[in-house]
Amino acid sequence: MVTNTKTSEASSLEQWRVALENATQQPQIATLIGEMGYDSTVIEQGKNLLTETRTLYDANKTEDDETTEASEAFKNARNELSKLYTRHRKRARVVFLDEVVLLRRLALDTDVPRPYVKWLEAVKKFYAEAADREIQTRLALLKITPEEITAATDLIAVVEAARANYLREAGESQDATKIKDEAMNRMANWMSRFYSVARIALEDNPQLLEVLGKPVKS
Repeated sequence: MVTNTKTSEASSLEQWRVALENATQQPQIATLIGEMGYDSTVIEQGKNLLTETRTLYDANKTEDDETTEASEAFKNARNELSKLYTRHRKRARVVFLDEVVLLRRLALDTDVPRPYVKWLEAVKKFYAEAADREIQTRLALLKITPEEITAATDLIAVVEAARANYLREAGESQDATKIKDEAMNRMANWMSRFYSVARIALEDNPQLLEVLGKPVKS
């Protein structure tokens, strides 16, 4: 059974590559397994399957890397917005301390939601209301400038775009993983049959299995 770690998968791919290469390059092995039906034509089929598997493995790794980058970009954008919002929220609560209506308008009358979607809605609500000229004037008393409010509003769009990109990359990565896993399993099954035949073909020369990447107890 193929394991899930990229390291062990890479090891398997390299072992299979060496095995198939040596199956044709080592004359004695080539002759013996050829007599069992694994001639150069069949080995070439295995090599082609391995090439396809390697391509899908590399594509999956690329998708994983892109997902990691997208996740980091989303996290950084969200953290930047969160820091700005936290600072503005704290100051705004002081400005409108005893004004229940305005506190409610700015979503300052409750704790900051933890779930992402509810948190973002609270942030959007705050900055949408903060765009009001009268509210902006009062917020400016504690140095929340119109420029900062505009910057925060722009950053909301950046966060939303970064999250959409991350979710898209994550979905593509999951799809690529499924396709790669199927290919790895097909290759593992092909190689399992190959090794079974090789063990029979090399019964009188078991040490030659080492050439195919299969350790043999001395």
